[in-house]
Amino acid sequence: MTQVYNFGAGPAMLPAEVMQKAQREFLDYQGMGTGLIEISHRSPEFEAVLNRCDELLIELANIPSNYKILYVHGGAQMQFSAVPLNLLGRSPSKSASYIETGTWGVKARKEAARFGNATTAASSADSGFDRIPAFDPASLPADTAYLHITSNNTLYGTRWHSFPQTGDVPLVADMTSEFLSRELDISQFGVIFAGLQKNLGPAGLAVVIIREDLLGHALEQTPALLDYSVYAGSHSLSNTNNTFAIYMMGLVLEWVKEQGGVATLEAQNEAKAQLLYDVIDASEFYLGVADPAHRSIMNVTFNLAKPELLDAFVNQALEHGLYALKGHRDVGGARASIYNAMPVAGCEALAAFMRDFERDNA
Repeated sequence: MTQVYNFGAGPAMLPAEVMQKAQREFLDYQGMGTGLIEISHRSPEFEAVLNRCDELLIELANIPSNYKILYVHGGAQMQFSAVPLNLLGRSPSKSASYIETGTWGVKARKEAARFGNATTAASSADSGFDRIPAFDPASLPADTAYLHITSNNTLYGTRWHSFPQTGDVPLVADMTSEFLSRELDISQFGVIFAGLQKNLGPAGLAVVIIREDLLGHALEQTPALLDYSVYAGSHSLSNTNNTFAIYMMGLVLEWVKEQGGVATLEAQNEAKAQLLYDVIDASEFYLGVADPAHRSIMNVTFNLAKPELLDAFVNQALEHGLYALKGHRDVGGARASIYNAMPVAGCEALAAFMRDFERDNA
């Protein structure tokens, strides 16, 4: 078996220990003689898995007691519909505001416009989404149902280092590509959602963390399986949920705890990103995409000063065991996604390769 450092943006690498444990338990979960993937979602064994996920999320993310944890079908993009369907009813004019810092924010706003009035409160489109735009929360209309942001942008390699103080307007954050990568004050947010496929597990499911007072405002046309109240009232089991994804997430959460928790991983993530930014900043051969003041520690994006060398860079990197470094098709260049599961050694290997490639091709 060939081992590589997987820099793919998502579905992304999982900790090796998690994959190995899932492999060991796949055919025989805890001596049952059957795999968890093939037992009932209403069995006591799966109920224990679900309860443990709740406990670990509350502990690791420091989730206050007035929030509900939901396990929602469809991944993060499904929440582009679920959020407006559940929250627009709070506003007499069915109005919400979006800060667009990349493709996902634009898509989320366009989806919300299907159900109400979705306006752009701020955007960094004019600079190629290379930064977080300036924004004054006082500019929000009083009847705004919520303000939506994307806290970390996988395509462009930017992130919010601090969050807007929105007062009575709930702040909704798509945290798919950074949840549990840094410590947060959950009470700043009305809703956080994250697809599992970056830092939490396999694709196809999203975790939604919602303040309890925001439940019960769904629009009349909201499908039952997009209604957050349905999930909250049934422990996310109103129908058969993605039991294997939840099981895998539980293993990842146990791994996060074993590493020392989010604070430990945050310090490691900062150090990993700095290894790569040091190469970029010391070079005229590599050109960073994101404004240095707004850089992500999850997704390091850069171009080559000689763009004709990009294919050679990606192909030679793969020969050195550095997988999936080509940038998103909308941005181009290269991208190293270095989520929680990426070890420091992977970033050290990439930094060394970048220096060698520059030496040979400058």
